[in-house]
Amino acid sequence: MAGRGSRLRPHTLTVPKPLIPIAGKPIVQRLVEDIAKVLNQDLDEVAFIIHRSFGKEVEQDLLEIAKRLDAKGIIYYQDEPLGTGHAIMCAKDSLSGPCVIAYADTLFKADFNLDQSADSVIWVKQVANPEAYGVVSLNDDSNIMGLVEKPKEFVSDLAVIGIYYFKDAEVLKNELQNVLDQNIIHGGEYQINDGIKAMIEKGMKFVPGKVDEWMDCGNKDVTVETNGKVLGFIYKDGEDLIANDITLENANIIEPCYIGSNVKLINATVGPNVSLGDGCTVENSTIKNSLIQTNASIKNANLDNAMIGNHAKFNGEFTDVSIGDYSVLE
Repeated sequence: MAGRGSRLRPHTLTVPKPLIPIAGKPIVQRLVEDIAKVLNQDLDEVAFIIHRSFGKEVEQDLLEIAKRLDAKGIIYYQDEPLGTGHAIMCAKDSLSGPCVIAYADTLFKADFNLDQSADSVIWVKQVANPEAYGVVSLNDDSNIMGLVEKPKEFVSDLAVIGIYYFKDAEVLKNELQNVLDQNIIHGGEYQINDGIKAMIEKGMKFVPGKVDEWMDCGNKDVTVETNGKVLGFIYKDGEDLIANDITLENANIIEPCYIGSNVKLINATVGPNVSLGDGCTVENSTIKNSLIQTNASIKNANLDNAMIGNHAKFNGEFTDVSIGDYSVLE
C-alpha cells in the first residue's frame, strides 16, 4: 500500500488511499477483517508495506488495526515504486509459513472454504470483459496453470483481484529473490506473477478462490459505489451503523447509511447509501449515494455521487462533487 493513490485525489493528498473510510472504517481495516473471516484462523502478524512519507500517525493507525485482531503489527517501507514483487520482498522478514498477500485498495465479499491442500489460492472474480484484466488459466482439474495479463484471445473469465494465499511464504520469497537477482522486469517493475509462474512450473498446486463481489476503490466514482455496496451488505446482516448520539431536527435517514458520532442533521434527508463521518453537520440538504468524511459542514446542498473530505465546508447547489480535506465551497 505504498502508493499515494493519485486517481483518488484530492482525497489522497492528505490521507493515504487505504485509510479512506468505507462505511465508517478504513479500506485496509475492512480488507484485513474480511480476509480474517474467510481464513477462519487466528492471525499472528499483519505486515503493512507503506511509503516512509505516510508518517508516524498513519503507522500507529495501521498498528491499531492489527492489535484489534489480536495480531502483531509491523511496518515495512517501499520508498520506490518498483512493483508488486519488490513490495513483497520489502517485507521478506515476515515471509514464512502460511501467509495472505493483498493489495490494499480493493474489497471483496466471499463465502468459501480455503483449500488447505493447495500450495496457493489466488482469489478471482468472474468478469464480463476479461480482456481488461489479468486472468488465470485452468487445467482440466480446475487448478491454475498460468497467469495472462489482458489476453487478446479468450483464456478464461476469472480475473485476479489481488489477494493471494500461500501455504509457505518462504517458497514465494525464494522465487521472488530469483526475480530480483536475475533482474526480471516488466515496465520497470518486479512482479509477483513471475514468482508465481516459477512455482507453478515446479509443480506446485494453485487453485482459484472465487469471490461473490469485488469492489474497487481506485477513483472517486467507484469508491462511492463501493461505499454503497458495503453499506448494503452490512445492513442486510443486521448490523447497526448509526451512532446513538446524533442530533436530528426535522431530519430523515433512509437506510442503509453509516452515521458517525456527534453528527447533526437539521432539515435534512440523508440516504440511501450515505456515509457521514464523526462530527459532521448537514443542514437544509438532501444527500444520497455519497461518502462524507469527518467534521464536514454541508448546507443548502442536493448531493448525489459526492465525496467530501475531512473538515470541508460545502454550501451550494452542485451535485456530483469531489472535495478534499479542508476545502471550502460557499
